[in-house]
Amino acid sequence: MNENLPSLLKPYRERVEGALKRAMPESRPDDGGVTLAMSDSLFAGGKRIRPILCMLTFDAAGGEPCAIDDIAAALEMIHTYSLIHDDLPCMDDDDLRRGRPACHVTHGEAVALLAGDGLHTEAFAQLARAGNIPADRRIRMTAELASAVGVSGMVGGQALDLLAEREPVTAQDRLEQIHRKKTGAFIAASAILGAVGAGASESEIASIRQYGESLGLAFQIADDLLDVTATAEEAGKRVGKDAERGKTTYPGLIGQESSLRLAHELVDRSVQSLPFDTDDRLLAAVARFVVDRIG
Repeated sequence: MNENLPSLLKPYRERVEGALKRAMPESRPDDGGVTLAMSDSLFAGGKRIRPILCMLTFDAAGGEPCAIDDIAAALEMIHTYSLIHDDLPCMDDDDLRRGRPACHVTHGEAVALLAGDGLHTEAFAQLARAGNIPADRRIRMTAELASAVGVSGMVGGQALDLLAEREPVTAQDRLEQIHRKKTGAFIAASAILGAVGAGASESEIASIRQYGESLGLAFQIADDLLDVTATAEEAGKRVGKDAERGKTTYPGLIGQESSLRLAHELVDRSVQSLPFDTDDRLLAAVARFVVDRIG
């Protein structure tokens, strides 16, 4: 693991936090507590991997400093909305997120549902008003993001994941399809948006797509492994829940050793796809971190 990575990424993380504070609507006493629930979830911590990926590809492709920040904040809003909804009793039924009670535990199910909806819509508003990026690029970025988090991507993957609880997956290619949709598509889009925003060439965007898709699948395999090997304190959420719910995971299907090997292979493929990187090779370092965090 690159031991300097946290310090190298700190300026990016600080930019994300600043952009989120600018973007988040102020809580009002007459809104039923929904903006408070949105804010509590948005600022509960997290690695900010998706917005940082967007910033890194933007910088590496020659984008003007900090011009992508508002769009990077939109990605974290989308991610937080997905976590709020994933934790609901009708979905994964988790009561712990980022080491804290989940949104629905603190604010109630109805407010949590609306908080997720609010973050989702605010994210696309952020894309629309991010004047530092030319409008034609923002239109393409909006289409990329909507595809990645809609029925073709994250939403569709979540639906398949729920179906797999009733009809266990026995084929590795089927499990890969679920993971690529549920987790991989959004991570890939995060990198792609940075490249598009900076005006990268079509061939460079295609290579960044390969980088992001391989990284996204490796990320989910690593999460599957952490659910088996990490403690709740280390993971910041309840672990062992996949087995409890009868979900098919990579460790359950092909074993822990083979899963770890596959995750490393995917990260290698991801790094080899990079058409460019920052001076500090941070895109490659973030990809390596995905599997190094397993320990």
